[in-house]
Amino acid sequence: MRAAWYENRGPARKVFQVGELPTPEPGPGELRIRLAFSGINPGDVKKRQAWLGAAAPAFPRTVPHSDGAGVVDAVGDGVSAAWLGRRAWCSYAQSYRPYGTAAQYTVVPEGCVGVLPDSVSVEQGACLGIPGITAHRAVFADGPVAGRTVVVAGALGSVGRAAAVLARRGGAQVIGTVSRPVQLAALRELGVDRAVCPGGPTESGEGPDGSEAVDAVLALTGGRGADRVIEVALDANAALDARLLAPGGTIAAYATREPAPALPFWPLAFKNATVRLLGYDDFPREAVRLALPDITAAAAASALRYPVAAVHPLEAVAEAHEAVEHPTTPGRVLLALPD
Repeated sequence: MRAAWYENRGPARKVFQVGELPTPEPGPGELRIRLAFSGINPGDVKKRQAWLGAAAPAFPRTVPHSDGAGVVDAVGDGVSAAWLGRRAWCSYAQSYRPYGTAAQYTVVPEGCVGVLPDSVSVEQGACLGIPGITAHRAVFADGPVAGRTVVVAGALGSVGRAAAVLARRGGAQVIGTVSRPVQLAALRELGVDRAVCPGGPTESGEGPDGSEAVDAVLALTGGRGADRVIEVALDANAALDARLLAPGGTIAAYATREPAPALPFWPLAFKNATVRLLGYDDFPREAVRLALPDITAAAAASALRYPVAAVHPLEAVAEAHEAVEHPTTPGRVLLALPD
C-alpha cells in the first residue's frame, strides 16, 4: 500500500517519507478500512514534532493520523462480517499504534469505528474523530446536560464546533464564544442560544465589553451561572471561567497555550468547581463507544459540518502538516489517499 511515515521526529519536510509499506491485516476485534481521506489534527503535528507532552513513539516507523474515512474491506476474529463493504469513519488509528490513516489502509479496533451515513461525505467523515470524541467527552463526562447551561469557548474551532452542536442536541442552553467580532454571524448560524465575543464589541455594537460573556450567562440562568464551560485556552481564560461557573460547575479543558497555567484557586474553590483535563489518547473506551453514535447522528442530521480548508495528496503530506502548523484559512486539512 502507499503510505506516509516518519522514523524520526522533527520538521515535516525533513522526516516524512512516502512509499510502499505492507498492507496491515486486522487482528482479533479489529477491522480494516480502505481509506479515501485522512484527517489531520493538531495532535498529529505535535506527535511528529516531539512537542511537550507528546510521548516518544514505541515503534521504529510511524504512519501518522488517527482519523479517517473510507470503506471496510476486512475484519478480524470476533468482528461481524456485516461490516464488510460499509462506509465508515474512524479514530484512534494511531493512538499507541504504528499504522495511522496516512495510508491507503488502516486497521482499527471495532469500538473506534462508526458507520458513515450515505448523507455524509467521506471528507466530512475524516473530520469527525478526534474533535468529535473530545467534544463529547467534554460535554458529557460529568453527566447529562439537558436543561443545563453550557459555555463553549472557541465554538468555531474543531472541538468547539462539535461541543456546541452536541450540547445543543443534548438539551442544553449553549453560549458560544469567539475571539473576533467578525465571527459572530457564523457562530449564530451554528445554532447556539447566544453568540458572544468577550473581548470585542457587543452584538448590539455598543463597544468593547469583556464582561459580555458573564452577563449573557447570568441573564440566561437567572444569575446562577453555567454548569459546564468547555475550554480551549485554560491559561488565558481560567479567571473568566471561574466567574462564569455556577456552584458545583465544571471546567472541561482540552487545551492550553502555556504548559503550566495558573488557576484562580479560591474563586474556583468557593464554587466547589471541578476542573476536568481531557487527554484524547487516554479516554475510557466506554466513553468512546458512547460518543460514536451521537457524533454520527449529528453529522447525519447536517448539524455537525466542518469547513475544509485544503485537501492535499498523500505525496504532499509535509505541506499538509505545515498547513495545520501555520493555518491561513479556517477549516480542516485532509489528505486524499490514492485509489
